[in-house]
Amino acid sequence: MFDTKIAYIVRNDLPIWQRLNVVAFLATGIAASAPEIMGAPYVDALGRQYGNMSGQPMLIFEADVAGLQTVQRKGFERELTMIPYVHAMFSTGHDEANREVFLAEDAENMNLVGLGLRGPKKMVDKVIKGLALHG
Repeated sequence: MFDTKIAYIVRNDLPIWQRLNVVAFLATGIAASAPEIMGAPYVDALGRQYGNMSGQPMLIFEADVAGLQTVQRKGFERELTMIPYVHAMFSTGHDEANREVFLAEDAENMNLVGLGLRGPKKMVDKVIKGLALHG
C-alpha cells in the first residue's frame, strides 16, 4: 500500500488544545517536505471545490520529553524526515521568532513537545516502537 509512514509524537503532559495545535503545525511541515503525498482537491455533489489533503494515513502517538528525545535521536540515526516543535515556540507569535527560539535550544537536549516523522515504513516503525497511540 504505502512504502512510507507518517507519525506524529506529541508530549503527553500538554493541555489538549496545545497537543492539537502542535500536531496541526507538524502536519504542515510533513506536507511541505513531501508534496507527493497530497491528494487531489475534493469536489462535492454540487460541484463546489474544496482543498486537498494527504492521501496517506497518519498516526499520532504520545510520549514524555525523554521519549521524544529518544525518537529524535533514532530518527537522525535513520535519516528520517523530522519536523520539530519545541516548548519555547508556544511563546512566539510568528515563524521567524520560532526559528530564533529553536536555534537557541540545546541541540542535544531539546525541550521537545512534538515531532513529525516520515520515512520508510520499517524505519519509522523501529523509531516509534514502544510508544502508545495518543489516547
